[in-house]
Amino acid sequence: MSVASQIATLKADGFQIFNYVDEATGDTVIMQQYYMAFLKKGLNRDQSEEEATKLQKAHQAYLGRMYELGYADISGPFGDDGELRGITVYNVPTLKMADSLANLDSMMKAGRLKVEIKPWWVGKGYPLR
Repeated sequence: MSVASQIATLKADGFQIFNYVDEATGDTVIMQQYYMAFLKKGLNRDQSEEEATKLQKAHQAYLGRMYELGYADISGPFGDDGELRGITVYNVPTLKMADSLANLDSMMKAGRLKVEIKPWWVGKGYPLR
């Protein structure tokens, strides 16, 4: 797909974008606004171990569905037991949509987690390394 058609498609789908030319390579870089959801400890964490395990399995399945549907590009927990539990990066056109999707998660509904979402600009197509 050409850069011009990528830009047209993203704009038509409602995504916030801008582009620039990389001076070193001459390539056009498309910057897209994603939404980074910071998953934090919620106020209701007194579930039984059995219920917490069920919620965790449902949470993982939900995030897997978000990835399969193309709404989330990456998710994962942090490696400590702090207030900040993990992140999910949503690849959707609006903050409202990212917030709605995040709050459909069983962990949010149960109050075990809460979410804070921030807009995040990233070069489209750059891989993690």
